[in-house]
Amino acid sequence: MLERGAGGRLSSNEKTLSTVMPAPTPTPQLVNSQRVTGTVLAFDFGEKFTGVAVGESSVGMAHPLALITTESNAARLDVIAALIAEWKPGFLVVGLPLSMNGTEHELTRRCRRFARQLESRFRLPVRLVDERLSSAAAEEALRAAGKGGRKHKLHAHQVSAQIILQSYFDDPGSS
Repeated sequence: MLERGAGGRLSSNEKTLSTVMPAPTPTPQLVNSQRVTGTVLAFDFGEKFTGVAVGESSVGMAHPLALITTESNAARLDVIAALIAEWKPGFLVVGLPLSMNGTEHELTRRCRRFARQLESRFRLPVRLVDERLSSAAAEEALRAAGKGGRKHKLHAHQVSAQIILQSYFDDPGSS
């Protein structure tokens, strides 16, 4: 159901959920007109796999965190609930897939629905970020790190979530 990021993997039959990096101590959540600070979780939503990244908005750096490998929406939300309980994010970021010309398609609508479900269930703000070319950039980054090919293909989802979150940190006004 959940695989770990770069530091190792959780097999699908393990009962406990853990992550690569320990959760930070809670930081105060400061809310002003538009900005919430603190820990942020980001998602590269897919029908089969959902990549997860984590970052701290005050530092502005994103890191791959996990891969959710369940297709069941209920199971996916249960895994996300455990991640939210552990990391206590101030808000969430979801990559929004668009066609190259900016038009929406079926997966765009599914991602919007996923974002609404996250916002409703966890009562956290959700930012949508244009994720065009994030998967290609993730695969290129893995190849550059010597981690390309089939053996490391599943890592691309986590790295794509990292790229989505980093693009939010780099330009928060674009979401």
